[in-house]
Amino acid sequence: MRFARWVYMVAGILGLLMMIPPYFMEEQFNHDHPPAITHPELYYGFMGVTLAWQLLFLVIATDPVRYRPIMLPTLVEKGSFVIAVIVLTLQQRIELFWLGPASIDATLGILFALAYVRTPRAPAK
Repeated sequence: MRFARWVYMVAGILGLLMMIPPYFMEEQFNHDHPPAITHPELYYGFMGVTLAWQLLFLVIATDPVRYRPIMLPTLVEKGSFVIAVIVLTLQQRIELFWLGPASIDATLGILFALAYVRTPRAPAK
């Protein structure tokens, strides 16, 4: 259980540190990754949903046994981005830059899977 607490706490804190600044940097993102975003609601929607997941990771860290079933959607959260980046890279539709963030999510996804497997289904009696 200590492993799961550590993994989800680190993921939540790291995620917040990585996602809060870009929330306020749409103009810089547009400059660094042209063409400029034409649907800012998608950008801010993505940021908001991503921030919510980071908070969920912190909730899971408080009691991994209790929140063990919620660990399964966290695998989807990480895996969906990793798979999308791999496919889009193979199609040459995105910059290679995105392999960096995807590798972080792949690592966290593996750690989340290990945390799920290592976390007991019920509290020890």
